Amino acid sequence: MSLIDRIDSICLQVNNIEQASYWYQEVLGFKEIFRGTDYLILGVGSSEIPLILEKDLGKEVRSINQVYPIFFTRNIEKTYEKLQRDNVKTSTILDNGISKSLDVYDLDHNRLKVCHWE
Repeated sequence: MSLIDRIDSICLQVNNIEQASYWYQEVLGFKEIFRGTDYLILGVGSSEIPLILEKDLGKEVRSINQVYPIFFTRNIEKTYEKLQRDNVKTSTILDNGISKSLDVYDLDHNRLKVCHWE
Protein backbone atom coordinates (compact mmCIF):
# COMPACT_ATOMS: atom_id res chain seq x y z
CA MET A 1 0.00 0.00 0.00
CA SER A 2 1.35 3.41 -0.99
CA LEU A 3 1.44 6.20 1.56
CA ILE A 4 0.46 8.68 -1.16
CA ASP A 5 -2.56 7.88 -3.35
CA ARG A 6 -2.47 10.60 -6.03
CA ILE A 7 -1.59 14.18 -6.81
CA ASP A 8 -4.31 16.25 -5.19
CA SER A 9 -3.56 19.71 -6.57
CA ILE A 10 -0.80 21.99 -7.77
CA CYS A 11 -0.23 25.30 -6.01
CA LEU A 12 1.52 28.36 -7.41
CA GLN A 13 2.21 31.56 -5.51
CA VAL A 14 1.29 34.72 -7.38
CA ASN A 15 1.63 38.44 -6.66
CA ASN A 16 -1.89 39.42 -7.72
CA ILE A 17 -4.61 36.76 -7.53
CA GLU A 18 -7.06 38.72 -9.70
CA GLN A 19 -4.57 39.29 -12.53
CA ALA A 20 -3.30 35.71 -12.34
CA SER A 21 -6.84 34.32 -12.31
CA TYR A 22 -7.74 36.37 -15.38
CA TRP A 23 -4.57 35.23 -17.19
CA TYR A 24 -5.11 31.54 -16.46
CA GLN A 25 -8.78 31.73 -17.45
CA GLU A 26 -8.42 33.89 -20.56
CA VAL A 27 -5.13 32.56 -21.92
CA LEU A 28 -5.30 28.87 -20.91
CA GLY A 29 -9.08 28.45 -20.59
CA PHE A 30 -9.17 27.29 -16.95
CA LYS A 31 -12.35 27.79 -14.86
CA GLU A 32 -12.58 29.16 -11.32
CA ILE A 33 -14.21 26.54 -9.08
CA PHE A 34 -13.61 27.94 -5.59
CA ARG A 35 -12.42 31.19 -4.02
CA GLY A 36 -10.90 31.52 -0.55
CA THR A 37 -9.52 34.52 1.31
CA ASP A 38 -5.98 34.46 -0.10
CA TYR A 39 -6.31 31.79 -2.77
CA LEU A 40 -8.53 30.42 -5.50
CA ILE A 41 -8.88 27.06 -7.18
CA LEU A 42 -9.04 26.64 -10.94
CA GLY A 43 -10.31 23.60 -12.81
CA VAL A 44 -8.01 22.44 -15.60
CA GLY A 45 -9.97 20.99 -18.53
CA SER A 46 -11.23 17.50 -17.76
CA SER A 47 -8.46 16.85 -15.21
CA GLU A 48 -9.37 16.01 -11.65
CA ILE A 49 -6.24 17.83 -10.45
CA PRO A 50 -6.93 21.54 -9.84
CA LEU A 51 -4.50 24.43 -9.91
CA ILE A 52 -4.44 26.60 -6.77
CA LEU A 53 -3.32 30.20 -7.06
CA GLU A 54 -2.14 31.41 -3.66
CA LYS A 55 -1.27 34.98 -2.72
CA ASP A 56 2.49 35.32 -2.29
CA LEU A 57 2.86 36.69 1.22
CA GLY A 58 6.46 37.73 0.56
CA LYS A 59 7.97 35.46 3.19
CA GLU A 60 10.79 34.44 0.89
CA VAL A 61 12.35 35.66 -2.31
CA ARG A 62 11.86 33.30 -5.20
CA SER A 63 13.03 33.38 -8.76
CA ILE A 64 11.72 30.79 -11.19
CA ASN A 65 9.92 28.05 -9.32
CA GLN A 66 11.58 24.68 -9.41
CA VAL A 67 8.39 22.66 -9.06
CA TYR A 68 6.06 23.18 -11.98
CA PRO A 69 2.86 21.71 -13.37
CA ILE A 70 2.86 19.85 -16.67
CA PHE A 71 -0.31 20.22 -18.72
CA PHE A 72 -1.29 18.00 -21.65
CA THR A 73 -2.58 19.41 -24.95
CA ARG A 74 -3.96 17.56 -27.97
CA ASN A 75 -2.30 19.93 -30.43
CA ILE A 76 0.91 21.56 -29.24
CA GLU A 77 1.45 23.54 -32.44
CA LYS A 78 -1.96 25.26 -32.16
CA THR A 79 -1.35 25.83 -28.46
CA TYR A 80 2.02 27.43 -29.22
CA GLU A 81 0.52 29.62 -31.96
CA LYS A 82 -2.26 30.87 -29.66
CA LEU A 83 0.19 31.65 -26.86
CA GLN A 84 2.38 33.58 -29.31
CA ARG A 85 -0.65 35.57 -30.53
CA ASP A 86 -1.46 36.37 -26.89
CA ASN A 87 2.13 37.58 -26.33
CA VAL A 88 2.80 34.92 -23.70
CA LYS A 89 6.45 34.19 -22.96
CA THR A 90 7.28 30.64 -24.07
CA SER A 91 10.16 28.50 -25.17
CA THR A 92 10.16 26.96 -28.61
CA ILE A 93 8.58 23.55 -29.02
CA LEU A 94 11.02 20.83 -28.00
CA ASP A 95 10.72 17.38 -29.58
CA ASN A 96 12.55 14.47 -27.94
CA GLY A 97 11.17 11.88 -30.36
CA ILE A 98 8.65 10.59 -27.83
CA SER A 99 6.87 13.78 -26.82
CA LYS A 100 6.80 17.47 -27.63
CA SER A 101 6.77 20.17 -24.99
CA LEU A 102 7.19 23.87 -24.39
CA ASP A 103 7.75 26.02 -21.35
CA VAL A 104 5.22 28.76 -20.64
CA TYR A 105 5.63 31.58 -18.12
CA ASP A 106 2.74 33.24 -16.30
CA LEU A 107 2.58 36.87 -15.13
CA ASP A 108 4.66 36.04 -12.03
CA HIS A 109 7.28 34.19 -14.11
CA ASN A 110 6.14 30.81 -12.80
CA ARG A 111 7.30 28.11 -15.18
CA LEU A 112 4.59 25.87 -16.60
CA LYS A 113 5.13 23.07 -19.10
CA VAL A 114 2.74 21.99 -21.82
CA CYS A 115 3.27 18.59 -23.44
CA HIS A 116 1.84 16.38 -26.17
CA TRP A 117 2.43 12.70 -26.83
CA GLU A 118 0.60 10.04 -28.84
